[in-house]
Amino acid sequence: MSAPQATLRDQVSFAYNHVGTVKNGDRVEVLDHEKRFARVRTATGLEGWIEQRYLVSQQTYDALQKLTSGNASDPVQAPAVLRNDTNLHLTPGRETEHLYQLSSGARVLVLQRATAERTGVTAPIKTVTQGKPGKPPAGPVLEDWFLVRDSENRVGWVLARMVDLDIPLDVAQYAEGQRFVAFFVLNKVRDEGREGADKDVAEYLCAITEPHDGLPYDYDQIRVFTWNTRKHRYETAYHEHGLNGVLPITVTSENFDKEGTLPVFILRVKDDSGNVSERKYKLNTPIVRRVLAPGEQKETPGTARKRRA
Repeated sequence: MSAPQATLRDQVSFAYNHVGTVKNGDRVEVLDHEKRFARVRTATGLEGWIEQRYLVSQQTYDALQKLTSGNASDPVQAPAVLRNDTNLHLTPGRETEHLYQLSSGARVLVLQRATAERTGVTAPIKTVTQGKPGKPPAGPVLEDWFLVRDSENRVGWVLARMVDLDIPLDVAQYAEGQRFVAFFVLNKVRDEGREGADKDVAEYLCAITEPHDGLPYDYDQIRVFTWNTRKHRYETAYHEHGLNGVLPITVTSENFDKEGTLPVFILRVKDDSGNVSERKYKLNTPIVRRVLAPGEQKETPGTARKRRA
């Protein structure tokens, strides 16, 4: 059952008696059909009529279970909060199959991003030279979707505009008109504070893009924010853009002999032919460096620099 809840009625007519209620995700057995209603039996043996639009097939349920199990170990790209009541879809798209509905304010974990055409809406066709690189092309309107995992470990696709990433305010203020699509804690440093108030401060990797739906990449730049323990503020230790980045990003740690064990992050980047390769970076606060595999040559980055946040 795909609605938050629905009434079971004793008959299909304008006047009916309420014989029970079924809730989102409840399993029912379909006994009969009449017009836009179905007669069902619940797991507890209760029988009644319900509108067919509230029902999903066993095939859809099984597909959602497969989606959940298939993405059970996906690395989390960001924690987030839902703006509105939102359906968990089987595939990206407003008209695709869905079963579960999440409530406004529910917390989810973002795993992946995709785009889907918004049916019935077409962008005007441009007759002049295409504008700023990175903007979506004219034609069908594309919307961003996030694959998310909810608090009950159910996985599904939700419309990205219904999702607010739970970005720390100290870092979010440096968005500079761009959109964060993922962020990670790379490290924590000890800051004694101006008045001796010791605290551990997180250092972050952020994946960022232009504020448009339908872009051909998940992110086109990364920024690493480290904490200056002397000046008690965040600084941009590394900024690289011009990326054709693909989620997920992986964060781990690795031993580098004399440098010791350092935070490591791995980007997946697509080339002009559509091939995806991995790029590894290490953070030895406040320095970020590319880690090359044996025989690998470093490409010329779009921009890589250190500067104050």
